[in-house]
Amino acid sequence: MHQVEHFKVTQKSQRKFQWLSFLGIAALALSTSLAMAQTPAADLPGKGIKVQALQSSIAEETFQTMLVERALEKLGYEMQPVKEVEYPTAHIAIANGDATFLAVHWDPLHKDYYDHAGGDAKLMRVGQYAGPAAQGYLIDKKTAEKYNITNIDQLRDPALARLFDHDGDGKADLTGCNPGWGCEAMIENHMDAYQLRKTVQHVQGSYSALIADTIGRYQRGEPILYYTWTPYWVSGVLVPGKDVVWLKVPFSSNPDKSNTRMMDGSDYGFAVNTTRIVVNRAWAEKNPAALKLFEVMRLPIDDINAQNERMRSGENTQADIARHTAGWIKVHQQAFDGWIAQALAAAKN
Repeated sequence: MHQVEHFKVTQKSQRKFQWLSFLGIAALALSTSLAMAQTPAADLPGKGIKVQALQSSIAEETFQTMLVERALEKLGYEMQPVKEVEYPTAHIAIANGDATFLAVHWDPLHKDYYDHAGGDAKLMRVGQYAGPAAQGYLIDKKTAEKYNITNIDQLRDPALARLFDHDGDGKADLTGCNPGWGCEAMIENHMDAYQLRKTVQHVQGSYSALIADTIGRYQRGEPILYYTWTPYWVSGVLVPGKDVVWLKVPFSSNPDKSNTRMMDGSDYGFAVNTTRIVVNRAWAEKNPAALKLFEVMRLPIDDINAQNERMRSGENTQADIARHTAGWIKVHQQAFDGWIAQALAAAKN
């Protein structure tokens, strides 16, 4: 049973899945042993080895973490209750051996957290679990088309910026990013690089509360300006191209010169990220089966979006997410079993 506990911070808790029909089968929520490779328990490489997973306070990341847990359990590892901690502390805890892995490391967004925790000497950044993922700024389509706004630097114009002013200070209110997530540093970089300080206010706090307020303003017909990322449920509610539009940037200002252009050439100012799994290096070197598993697991962005949307719609308990995870495995059983087979083979080499 996947549980989330406190870990030095306070616990926080549009398309449908192709596999939704399986979610109503209650047995699946408990059945983490279906269709497992027929390996005697005594021969499993993870037998007797405890694993401590970490995840951030973003509840929508539970699905990704839980899927990794289920795969590790197939290899015999003993999962401990997941502990919740923000990204910087998570990397340090894993580097110090206080935890085993983090399933949602954004590369390159979290590069500084990785490096500051000891980098490759203490950690491994493994696989390409999910991605590529976009992030950036969006405004409502109605305002974009009426005023021909396509680029964030147009908000240097006080008249355009005031369109998005909701607190009366004359500046555009940008629904921004929580401190400690990594994205807030790049937004602050953009505020200076694109000379937006005089006309735009980076509004920070609880992202979930801020984005809920932003969606409410949109539903009332008010202009909105916000930051978001994919995969995340927001883009299933405020659909890019239909309800909102991405804003481009005049140039890339990334200090590390990482690529910020999407495949279609659009530049939203943020590096194109891949979600990877970060694991304690010493532990990984002693556990080749788990390391191979982390290398080969893949989870489509669209499936994460769909599961996150179900959470937003009310299916957000641990039991709900366990059911979603079991349903995903059932439909993707062949791929899942393939991951396990490759991991077991790595343990024998």
